[in-house]
Amino acid sequence: MVSPVPKIALLNLGFRPFFLGAAIFAIVSMMLWMGVYVLQLPLPITRISTFQWHAHEMIYGFAMAVVAGFLLTAVKNWTGVQTLYGFGLLALCALWALPRVLFLFGTPWMFVAGFFDMLFALCLIGSILYSIVRIKQWRQLGIIVILALLASANGCFYLGAAGLIEQGVFFGIYGGLFLIVGLILVIGRRVIPFFIEVGVGYPVKLFNSKWLDLVIIVFYIAFLVAEILVRNPWMVASTAMGLFVVNSARLVGWHTSGIWQKPLLWSLFIAFIWINLGFLLLAINVFLKLPNVVVLHAFSVGGIGVIILSMMARVTLGHTGRNVQNPPKAVVISLIVLITGAIFRVIVPLIAESQYVVWVAISQMLWIVAFLIFIITYFPMLVKPRIDGQFG
Repeated sequence: MVSPVPKIALLNLGFRPFFLGAAIFAIVSMMLWMGVYVLQLPLPITRISTFQWHAHEMIYGFAMAVVAGFLLTAVKNWTGVQTLYGFGLLALCALWALPRVLFLFGTPWMFVAGFFDMLFALCLIGSILYSIVRIKQWRQLGIIVILALLASANGCFYLGAAGLIEQGVFFGIYGGLFLIVGLILVIGRRVIPFFIEVGVGYPVKLFNSKWLDLVIIVFYIAFLVAEILVRNPWMVASTAMGLFVVNSARLVGWHTSGIWQKPLLWSLFIAFIWINLGFLLLAINVFLKLPNVVVLHAFSVGGIGVIILSMMARVTLGHTGRNVQNPPKAVVISLIVLITGAIFRVIVPLIAESQYVVWVAISQMLWIVAFLIFIITYFPMLVKPRIDGQFG
């Protein structure tokens, strides 16, 4: 395969513009949400609640940008087929960015944003599917299925907001959140054991079981049906507990002491622990009646947020020709800051609920600081050519 001639480095490969855009949006959207939630900033939001507005943008704005950047980069590695770059990549980024800008003004332009949001999802799926079909790498189609379900969930959100699908907004938000969690479980199973085995600095063979993988898939599908469609508390609790148990077994099999010496390994491991904690909290919630919004943030801040920051840091280093085993010290600081923010968002409110808004505000500030550190540290890497002269 002949590599394209690099022109604007930022548009050479999907991770560059999407990671940078996601990090900027993580700060801007959280600052705006802090203004709305903590400072009561008036914003024209109709048809949906302010909480639904915030949740939608964190799922389909922030998280989906990282998903797009990661998959456009990873699929090139998996298939050997050049994914979008240059003008095509710029156009895809524009389709992602336009709805984000429109939503910053509330919901007056929500359905215009929805049109471009759905167009972005379809173009992303098409661009990834092209590489998979060209090489006939059919085992990657599971990822396409999850992306298609995410697009469908987002469509439900807009149709629900328009009053065309009853509880469509609920399907869009909860479906989107747990489909992102499912995507992390699928991709994490592929890459995290490999990262650990090659990254700890000594020979190690981690325990992985195809039977365990199958059980997790079965429990996950059952959980998704119970949580999104059936909405039976006991079914949710039992399937969530099943996921907690089998994912705990997986994490035990992945553990080796060397990960705690490598920031881009322990951060991924801790993110999976947060996701597992989310399943545990959902399981025991049927008895304890914990605040649902607190439980969900174990997945969103501790799980999705931390794994996104860690993966963006790792992928950027690797695909700009740098050493993933020696990340900048600022990365460690940003990860610690974000994990601390997750503690203030999930654990502290369960202990001292009376100061809930204060804990949320602290968590929001720590989130902003963590991603600001990432941007300051990684901006030069994302906008400049690879240090080894290769295209990418």
